[in-house]
Amino acid sequence: MKHATALKKPKNIAAKVADADNPPWSEEMLGSPVRKKGRGPQRTPTKVSTTIRLDADVLAFFRARGRGYQTHINDALRQVAKRGLTTRSSGRRPA
Repeated sequence: MKHATALKKPKNIAAKVADADNPPWSEEMLGSPVRKKGRGPQRTPTKVSTTIRLDADVLAFFRARGRGYQTHINDALRQVAKRGLTTRSSGRRPA
């Protein structure tokens, strides 16, 4: 059998004594709101978020080239895809 539980009365916030070392925040202390300027959403999404597993040395090579390494990887894959579409392949993978 369940026992009945008594609800606790909420704490009275106004009854707390103001601490001189920790005063409540005021609008002056907070200052004016700052709006972060970011890139924002894409107008026309052209890329797809995905997960790909790469060898550590391949990733290190592209990361060593600096910022934009994901774009460099994308460009390299695009070149390979174009070559694959323009030349006739035998359908076999290189050994």
